Amino acid sequence: MKKVILQRDGFFLFQDEVIPMKKYGIYFFILALSLTVLTGCSKGCKPDDIKVITIMTHDSFSISEGIIGIFEKENNVNVRFIKSGDAGAALNQAILSRENPLADIFYGVDNTFMSRALKAGIFVSYDSPLLSAVDDRFELDTEHSLLPVDYSDICLNYDKAWFKDRGIAPPESLEDLIKPEYKGLSVVENPATSSPGLGFLLATIGHFGSEHYLDYWKELRKNDVLVTDGWEDAYWGQFSAASEGVRPIVVSYASSPPAEVHFSQKPLDEAPTAAVTAPGTAFRQIEFAGILKGCKNPEIARKLIDFMLDKTFQEDIPLQMFVFPVNSKARLPEVFARHARLAEEPVKVSPEDIAQNREQWIEAWTINVLR
Repeated sequence: MKKVILQRDGFFLFQDEVIPMKKYGIYFFILALSLTVLTGCSKGCKPDDIKVITIMTHDSFSISEGIIGIFEKENNVNVRFIKSGDAGAALNQAILSRENPLADIFYGVDNTFMSRALKAGIFVSYDSPLLSAVDDRFELDTEHSLLPVDYSDICLNYDKAWFKDRGIAPPESLEDLIKPEYKGLSVVENPATSSPGLGFLLATIGHFGSEHYLDYWKELRKNDVLVTDGWEDAYWGQFSAASEGVRPIVVSYASSPPAEVHFSQKPLDEAPTAAVTAPGTAFRQIEFAGILKGCKNPEIARKLIDFMLDKTFQEDIPLQMFVFPVNSKARLPEVFARHARLAEEPVKVSPEDIAQNREQWIEAWTINVLR
């Protein structure tokens, strides 16, 4: 399995997170594309004849060049990407430039930043006809200023072989991690410096409630949980299934097991890791795209949003960004269909509650877990 080298995060102004959610596939995309401009001009066309439409994204956005080329050819445009750091930093840049938008479309707002993005009023509403193929549970913005594009679950992952060799049952719930037999087995990420760390914190808040989640974390601390700054150190440095680490339980994504299979140097019939997706154990992260208010090419922007929600684009997402497409008609690649599991009942924390309490929750966690 290849190690990802591109850095991003889903939390405001964080710079140290190695992508887990868009994780593995972008490594190859970035090696192939060192520029942020993708061009699809057909032979014989003149530069003056072609419009340019710009998408601002976080650094871990990835899509096949050929897929973008289809849209460019059909609409006689060039698609340009502005990669602007982690999702929080990119959103901040979009807000600061609202009077003179740098792009036509912004991709990468997730449900932890959704309320902030909508409150800033930088998007225009667009009721895409392709939303008919998207499950209502992903449409968190009823005004359709932000349209869902992809999703994944932040959850516990465990090393199958480690537990099998020792005759210990792998964890099935959050409560298992505080039992004596799991002492010293878990590694998690700091929610103040890590996107999956924040997602897991929200999972505990949604599961135990805002009045009791700290009690759970205090018990985790007593049970020798290890906290790292980011996903890279947790997964590649401490997790026994991916490194020489000694911790067989790690906070990662439901799409991590299929990535292990996809990037394995030898064919695997079974993923060496598994995701814990029992009810109340995972936080569902949804990413959105929206048309920026005052953009230069609103008509083409609407067409591009439609394209992003259509099957061609959606079916390219899984092996590019290792997340799930929101279009119910999009087919998953075989490695996802065989090895990915999603939570049937992920915990629910509303974007409004996250926006109002995020900093307070993180500060309280820091005081009780790290000090």
